[in-house]
Amino acid sequence: MTTLTPIAGEAPLAALLPPRGEALAPDAVLDRFVSWVAGTGLTLYPHQEEAILHLLDGKHVVLSTPTGSGKSLVATFLHFQAMAAGQRSFYTCPIKALVNEKFFDLCRVFGPENVGMMTGDGAVNRDAPIVCCTAEILMNLAVRGDAPRIDAVVMDEFHYYGDRDRGVAWQVPLLVLEDTRFLLMSATLGDTKAIEASLQEVTGRAIEAVRNAARPVPLEFEYRETPLHETIEELVSANKAPIYLVNFTQRAAAEQAQNLMSANFSSKEEKARITEALADARFDSPYGKELQRFVRHGIGLHHAGLLPRYRLLVEKLAQGGLLKVVSGTDTLGMGVNIPIRTVLFTQLCKFDGTKTAILSSRDFHQISGRAGRKGFDEKGYVVAQAPEHVIENKKLAEKAAAGKKVVKKQPPTKGYVHFDRNTFEKLREKEPEPLESRFEVTFGLLVNLLQSETARVGGGYGRLVELIGRSHGNDYVRAKHRRTAAQRLRTLRGAGLVELKRIEGYRGAYLRPAPGLQRDFSLFHTLSLYLLDTLPKIPRERETYALDVLSMVESILEDPDVILWKQLDQARGRAVAEMKAQGMEYDERMAELEKVEYPKPNRDFVYATFNEFAAKHPWVGAENIRPKSVARQMVERFMTFADYVREYELQRSEGLVLRYLSEAYKTLVQTVPETYRDDALLDVIAFLRATVRGVDSSLIDEWERMRDPAYQAQAVDARAAVAATLGPPPIWADPRAFAARLRNELHAVLVALARKDHAAAVAALAPGSDWTPARLDEAMAPYWAEHPRIDTTPAARRPDNTFVKELGPRRWEAVQRIVDEAGEVDWAITCEIDLSGTVDPDRPILSLVSVGT
Repeated sequence: MTTLTPIAGEAPLAALLPPRGEALAPDAVLDRFVSWVAGTGLTLYPHQEEAILHLLDGKHVVLSTPTGSGKSLVATFLHFQAMAAGQRSFYTCPIKALVNEKFFDLCRVFGPENVGMMTGDGAVNRDAPIVCCTAEILMNLAVRGDAPRIDAVVMDEFHYYGDRDRGVAWQVPLLVLEDTRFLLMSATLGDTKAIEASLQEVTGRAIEAVRNAARPVPLEFEYRETPLHETIEELVSANKAPIYLVNFTQRAAAEQAQNLMSANFSSKEEKARITEALADARFDSPYGKELQRFVRHGIGLHHAGLLPRYRLLVEKLAQGGLLKVVSGTDTLGMGVNIPIRTVLFTQLCKFDGTKTAILSSRDFHQISGRAGRKGFDEKGYVVAQAPEHVIENKKLAEKAAAGKKVVKKQPPTKGYVHFDRNTFEKLREKEPEPLESRFEVTFGLLVNLLQSETARVGGGYGRLVELIGRSHGNDYVRAKHRRTAAQRLRTLRGAGLVELKRIEGYRGAYLRPAPGLQRDFSLFHTLSLYLLDTLPKIPRERETYALDVLSMVESILEDPDVILWKQLDQARGRAVAEMKAQGMEYDERMAELEKVEYPKPNRDFVYATFNEFAAKHPWVGAENIRPKSVARQMVERFMTFADYVREYELQRSEGLVLRYLSEAYKTLVQTVPETYRDDALLDVIAFLRATVRGVDSSLIDEWERMRDPAYQAQAVDARAAVAATLGPPPIWADPRAFAARLRNELHAVLVALARKDHAAAVAALAPGSDWTPARLDEAMAPYWAEHPRIDTTPAARRPDNTFVKELGPRRWEAVQRIVDEAGEVDWAITCEIDLSGTVDPDRPILSLVSVGT
């Protein structure tokens, strides 16, 4: 996605709109927009002018032009044209992060009062004339008829139409929104004639395709048979940096970064500038030290397994020209803000989810298109490395020619298919493959249509049949979809979830959802409904109640596969050791090993209750519940983020761990009703929030602001303005949440003392504490003389072992009882909290007064 660059003094485009209730003539719309563009210092390319004129004529437009060719400016015109006519337009793209970015871009251009945003996390200004949302949100709005009007839609990165899992969300709006104009944009669309013909037939509106525009920055292609470090050194010497080194796994990206540490791409002066730029950077996570080595050497690393703040740091260093090479994954196409002059492929094959295969032409062009920056580079460069064994054998052939005996290196046996220079030439010349239809009749689509506005006048199931008839595919596939629809409707009727409603005075009847069926259906919400359906079945008096609720929440989250594999490896390692100690034979051990699972607390309860729920709610379909224990394991053992990452050797997947914990926290907050939140569950929420914010607060800051009524009530035009005007509420504003935070911080001190890690205990106190590890060691000596250990199980950390008393305005005393191995209490930790001055809400707030009897 191309975003508009902020320009100092740029006036909002909305200032050129007519007064509300008035409309501009087409010529006036064009004149005002062109004048605005000229005022920003930009000049329209011929293909932009062509696309804009087609939109001005009221046509659909398919805009398939290279990366950097200004597709976003055409989208801006469509929004302006719609507003000038008093209409409503939507912008949609694949991922929430890009929706957020586009939201702020459009706020800057049109004024914040005119732009809204809708994602799975929440909505802001949802009735605005311009709305940014994900494709799934648009599909649901279109099918249910929930949006008052959808007059125009920009679908960015439209090649997601062919995505195996999400493509249906990109097709359904084209089949349903008969009165809507579409702008479909991507650099790699391929042949879209069938899609164009269908859209024209559905809407009765002409459609034009604008293609094959000249790249603003032409590309030069090269195939190299030199070792990778030599290739990079030559490219850097030839002033072709910054170089993005394309790998196809996170592991490969990290390994290549390590391999490049032996080469020097940056001068001493450049490294000194990097050191200066890193003055305020934090590298305090388990993988931080490794990443710091790379960036100080002038090598960046960028992939989804890194913490967001590390990825942002690499992007900023690259934007400042401080990194010559960034080793990353092939996901650089979206949401990656790294200046790239050269794209360097380490190989031309990758695992596509089922097998290792040569890159598709679409993938190749999508990645290659990132080379070369308009306004900075005269050319972009795309380089592909020959297979490593081919490069090695070329060297060996030279030795053989000199009479030396050599043994040829064989190609890899896994994760590789052969490619060569000819493969490279075919990929660069081949057009992207035609987009493949991913239409599917799901229970969700069927229920949505039955709940739609048309269903109320008898059009629900008939609308589905019509939709199938319009779907993109051949007659055989459509017939298959109709059979699936009929079968799923029978399932819903058999379960009593859909009923036939007779119309009094008429012979006809129509289908409608049974009373009480949820209006806001989606797969995620379905699993949330399972959670709500099951929460009353968890005994409140159970000692592990809070942990059991957390387990239920984790069971509806997507599996973090890398973490679960590590848990399984560790579980199998323990099982093997135990079986060897018992003297089991090898074959018997192997058979038993197949039964070992990663931790699944309450698995029988989860599976049984889910099966009951699925019997009553058949649209759950192939979706299944996923019991697991990641967040619970951390809470139960009161592990820090660093503890957990190190225990399971997840240093290269820190970002995945953090995102998972963030989702667990968000789901607890937004899905579990307050009536189910006791003090122990509030402690769990506080623990997860503190863990995520302590590592990288960006994952929950914006989400929490979107849930804040103050944020909902006012539009914003920049992230800084949000933080400056709203900021987080005072940490004592919610008494129960504040008490949970205090318990959480006291427990951190308690657990550190139990481990005799006095440095960690001091780190858990407010900054400026006069307690030292040595002083704590001395204070705890009498305890250890009488007690072998401190109990830190959840039972010992119950809220009734913590006492908080207000001492005065913004001052409190907090006491944590220390429970020994026998359950006796004769020691306590006593702290004070003074928030009368300036407070950093992300730092500990406890000041230790004493620890003793």
